[in-house]
Amino acid sequence: MKRRKFVQGAATAGVAAAASTLAAPAISQGLKEWKLAMSWPLNSPGLGTSGQRVAQRITQLSGGKISVKVYGGGELVPAFGVFDAVSAGDADMYHSAEYYWQGKHKGFNFFTAVPYGLTGIEHAAWMKYGGGQELWDELAAGFNLKGFQGSSTGTQMGGWYREPIQKLDDFKGLKFRMPGIGGEVLRALGVTVVNLPVAEIYPSLASGAIDAAEWVGPWHDLAFGFHKITKHYFYPGFHEPGTSASVVMNKTLWDSLSAEEQALVTTVVEAESYIQFAEFNARNLGSLNKLLGEHGVQLHQYPEDMLIAIGNVAGEVVRDIGNTDDMTKRIYDSFIAYRKQAIDWAKIGEQGYMNARVLPFNYG
Repeated sequence: MKRRKFVQGAATAGVAAAASTLAAPAISQGLKEWKLAMSWPLNSPGLGTSGQRVAQRITQLSGGKISVKVYGGGELVPAFGVFDAVSAGDADMYHSAEYYWQGKHKGFNFFTAVPYGLTGIEHAAWMKYGGGQELWDELAAGFNLKGFQGSSTGTQMGGWYREPIQKLDDFKGLKFRMPGIGGEVLRALGVTVVNLPVAEIYPSLASGAIDAAEWVGPWHDLAFGFHKITKHYFYPGFHEPGTSASVVMNKTLWDSLSAEEQALVTTVVEAESYIQFAEFNARNLGSLNKLLGEHGVQLHQYPEDMLIAIGNVAGEVVRDIGNTDDMTKRIYDSFIAYRKQAIDWAKIGEQGYMNARVLPFNYG
């Protein structure tokens, strides 16, 4: 797949399908038309296709009573302009990631990813059963928004570097594309941090405007062609251990919906979260093999002493952000309390099993 094919994005079959079930006379009969703005290009793997699928299924399952048209990043509004557009009612929904809005409120970070925080499964559990969703609802309501946890990318990769790094001092002076609290951690390590929408990462890395960048993981990184610029690929993604995308509606619109319409939207988003979490994990497997076997990518693991040092800095940065104001403090306290419980269980459950699975016994 060529990178330009989806970076440029053709408003063709994917978008047309979202509204194709409605004839013009039906629209004129007062049926609902919504605009969904994304922070990613149309047809981009995983994230773009996920937002388009949400739109298509709302349209289909509503029997055509709701028609959702999708706009890729930069079409209706800039990629990072979707928050303001939906808040103001200029768009009805967005598909994005909440850590892009830390300039609006630091608390939004905790609903996407936190360095050394929760894995994708743990984050979903905190959101659904640990009080995360209720806190997000309270925060978002102040911006006339209603949020839903979208798909999780799972644990991300550490990023692409034009030159490999071996020690903590190697971070100093780098120009690195990284959003959210992860970017704040790098900034504390002396990095010049920039936040770019995905369509700008490749040209910025290719031109030397940035020295390093992280995007998601093997599936997405292969598709966007970062291996054509540099072969140095680092792991693990300490900055985003389980990144959750978001589907967010204008709250005034949400409150105007019938109970049946609210249930339809909720069900579609929850189903899509499962589909995408599975797809991210499935696609990463073959994509990593292609990067290493076919494109000569060199896989580098961050040294353990670096990870410990970064963890100490991350703890300070997250704590400082968590104490920004009363709302963020409540979110932070809830998140940290859940993290402690998650670590205790993971040692026995997931981590215990993973350690057992790699023991040297014959199997298959």
